Amino acid sequence: MSKRKYKLLVVDDEPSVLFTYRLLLEREGYLATAVESSREAFAALRENKYDLTLCDLSLEEQHTGFEVIEEARRRQPGMPCILLTGYAAVDAAERASQQRVPVLYKPIDVKDFLNTIATVLRETYAEAKTGSGR
Repeated sequence: MSKRKYKLLVVDDEPSVLFTYRLLLEREGYLATAVESSREAFAALRENKYDLTLCDLSLEEQHTGFEVIEEARRRQPGMPCILLTGYAAVDAAERASQQRVPVLYKPIDVKDFLNTIATVLRETYAEAKTGSGR
């Protein structure tokens, strides 16, 4: 990966989990914006550009992680996203697969979490450089 600092948006309605994600990501050199609600995520997406969105499936206010992902991709077509969930729901996994969104299951394995993020960023931005795109 290049020396560029990737900007990540992380959305989870559990403050302690969100804090942990942010610390892990910042320790790895990412610029992480952490928000606790879909409303905050929508505002962050309006105000900033991100290289990747990580979002919990179950959010408040009748929103799901899929709605945050859809908004992220509406604002930045092709944005890579990763879905985080504590539930092994088959329909959510199928929907994520159809949308080319990797799913990480809670409790998150730290090594898998960081490897998945690095892989998604590398594949996305290597494709953009070579012009093969999504």
